[in-house]
Amino acid sequence: MIYVHIPFCRSFCTYCDFYSEVAAKCRNAEDAVRQEELFRQFAESLAAEAGMRGQEMTDEVNTLYIGGGTPSVLPLSVFERLMKALKDSGHGGPFDEFTVEVNPEDIAEKGEAYVEGLLDLGVNRISMGVQSFDDGILRFMNRRHDSSVAKKAYSVLENAGVRNISIDLIFGLPQLSDQQWKETLERALDISERGMLPHHISSYQLSVEPGSMLARLVEKGRFEEASEELCERQYAVLCETLATAGYRHYEISNFARPGYEARHNSAYWKHLPYVGLGPGAHSFDSASLRRQWNKDDLAAYIADPSGCIGYEELDEEQIVLEKIMLGLRTADGIDEGWLAGHCEKETLARALAGGSLIRSGDGRVRIPEDRFFVSDAIIAELV
Repeated sequence: MIYVHIPFCRSFCTYCDFYSEVAAKCRNAEDAVRQEELFRQFAESLAAEAGMRGQEMTDEVNTLYIGGGTPSVLPLSVFERLMKALKDSGHGGPFDEFTVEVNPEDIAEKGEAYVEGLLDLGVNRISMGVQSFDDGILRFMNRRHDSSVAKKAYSVLENAGVRNISIDLIFGLPQLSDQQWKETLERALDISERGMLPHHISSYQLSVEPGSMLARLVEKGRFEEASEELCERQYAVLCETLATAGYRHYEISNFARPGYEARHNSAYWKHLPYVGLGPGAHSFDSASLRRQWNKDDLAAYIADPSGCIGYEELDEEQIVLEKIMLGLRTADGIDEGWLAGHCEKETLARALAGGSLIRSGDGRVRIPEDRFFVSDAIIAELV
């Protein structure tokens, strides 16, 4: 299971706190040459790290996920260099699931040839950040596309031959009315010109992350978060609408048509080991109970990818906490016997009696969907 972090964006979204550097559109030939060289240097450092860490990679979960940042700002040559390095390390696929994150404007501009190039490299799943179909809200988020571009990009993906497409949506903004949210979901389900539902939908409540532009707006009194009541209502509409459309709500923020659950992300929620490549990427080794990360520093990474590593040793208590927190985010839940051995017996009994947890009939317990919105409070009581 491999994750690759691409630290480039054309611009920064209002709500985002992920590490990235601006790779703006080039205004002249000199800028284009400079950016091409930066991308080339990054690709070589990425290849070097992949080569150094090949022994850490396993096929226990045979997935590759390229996220960011905005991977779709990159030329195909960077992806080609990465795939060659992974192949040389003995982990070049084919992968059961190979996902690349994209932004609508990049796909609409680069067209089918670019997407076909990704497919030729083994990509079989695309995750596209649509976020909203309201152009005013997209401008507030500082997204580069509008709703028409999102629909066009989806058509490009379908016409190029992508058969597993996920889209992201955001709810819980104070300026997003319940009616606008219902219309957003209707447009999401109608995004395909072929009349096909998106294979997967991830939907997240807007949160104020430290270091983001949104956090600065809050500090200056220029933005106030949506009420808990509004967020809960919109989450309920989300769950009901997608259930009616035939989606399985398999994780708090994720919905899939049958058979299209994300294998890569599902492995995170099962607390399985993974290797992260690129500046800002994290890794987890379940055997040594070690979490490792690359520092958020592109220049240092390009200079020496092996010289910007940090790590921590996790103790058993941290591992138990993470397993409970991650497992109870999912519809599959966790093994009741294991949970009973790692939390107070009375607390578990109280959660089951009060309906905060239910038995699945297969020896597992889970949070019912109608309590997903308050899952953090339920988990906090257990741990």
